[in-house]
Amino acid sequence: MCLTPFIKKEDLNPIYLQIYQYFREKIENGELSAGTKLPSIRQLSQSTNVSKNTVELAYQQLVAEGYIEGREKKGLFVLKLDDYQFPIGENISRTTLKYQKDEKIEKKFIDFHYGDIDLEHFPHKTWKKCLVDALEIPSQEVFSYGNKKGHLGLRNEIVQYLFQARGVQCSPDQIVLTAGTQIATQLLCQLLSLRNNRVALENPGYDGVRHVFESQQCKIKPVSLKEDGICIEELENSSARCAYVTPSHQFPMGMVLPIQKRIKLLQWAEENSSYIIEDDYDGEFRYQGQPIPSLKSLDTNGNVIYLGTFSKAFLPAARVSYLVLPEKLLERFQSEFNFYNQAVSPFIQEALFQLMKNGHFNRHIRKMRKIYQSKQKVLLEAIRKFLGEDVQVIGQKAGLHLLLNFNKNDPINLVKQAEKLGVKIYLTEPYWYQKTSGSNQPIIIGFGGLSEADIQAGIQKLAIALKKY
Repeated sequence: MCLTPFIKKEDLNPIYLQIYQYFREKIENGELSAGTKLPSIRQLSQSTNVSKNTVELAYQQLVAEGYIEGREKKGLFVLKLDDYQFPIGENISRTTLKYQKDEKIEKKFIDFHYGDIDLEHFPHKTWKKCLVDALEIPSQEVFSYGNKKGHLGLRNEIVQYLFQARGVQCSPDQIVLTAGTQIATQLLCQLLSLRNNRVALENPGYDGVRHVFESQQCKIKPVSLKEDGICIEELENSSARCAYVTPSHQFPMGMVLPIQKRIKLLQWAEENSSYIIEDDYDGEFRYQGQPIPSLKSLDTNGNVIYLGTFSKAFLPAARVSYLVLPEKLLERFQSEFNFYNQAVSPFIQEALFQLMKNGHFNRHIRKMRKIYQSKQKVLLEAIRKFLGEDVQVIGQKAGLHLLLNFNKNDPINLVKQAEKLGVKIYLTEPYWYQKTSGSNQPIIIGFGGLSEADIQAGIQKLAIALKKY
């Protein structure tokens, strides 16, 4: 049998790897049976016109993986393999990745995706400097696993920020950094022993958190919304051990929970020995009046767990959220969760600390509040101009999104028609608990990541899609 692999010098895979694949495939498909002697390194080098070092490297790989063995003064021989149906077809190397250019040109969309931030005005140079400064600090805090609760300096900065911006009074010891809101929720499920217990959720509400509760075997109790927020009467009859709410800017409907309901919510928690998880995901961006004080700022009995994030206010890619635990939960966290290793990169924590310590974060918030307000103004004007009375706008007082309710049109078909014109809009169906697909649902429009020109062009195309539909 001729055992000379065909070498493709234009192939992206190295030559030694082509030789290795050639023999491996023949061994796996049975063409080379156990005991078959392979050509010597010199013979194969001459027949393929490649260096002996290259051939030896290929043989070494085959030996390492158990396909062949070397016998002293006799050569290299194929080893016996147990009966097994190996995959048929082109074999992809286990030791390298083959990269191919994607010939398909992706169509450019105007994407009203909620959660995107404005990259044009992101402080790239400032953030880069903070990252570099973090690297130049040779401390265990940065280059090791870090503090279990998070960078102490950063927690101090968060304490000051929360007091000034959200009215929350707490200590650095109460702050626990987490790698995102979902990780924070998972931690709370364990800390509060919520498995097999009822958890009340706003309906509609943030689906990412709901999926976490479901994965932790919590019993979901959906609580409907009224015009001024969560229905307190339903909550009182829920027998829930915990309630997850977004009182400063309900997601996705956008209403603000008034002070009367906030007091009732706190009373419910105290009377039922329950906890409230307050997700303050974008409390910084309010466009009518001053930012609404957090529910936590009213909490005098330690029943509110505050959940904050840097994803909307600064950078989603940083993956930094934080919890403010009531003091009565601290002892349990410290005793039972001592195994908890900090998941947020200490390097990112140090850079974020530098950003906040030097005042860059507060300046960024002030600047972005004006920019996002301007974008929202353009969006609302475009809606009035191009959509007119065909649509009802919901939740425009704050945040980086709003809802459009098309009373006479099927939003499912509208989404499809808009995509054909290069515009992506999204249904709110995922945010409802056990809601069947239907036509009576608003569209969610995120505007944070789009330019003002794209916002206007996108709404104009949406109007065309509405007429075509």
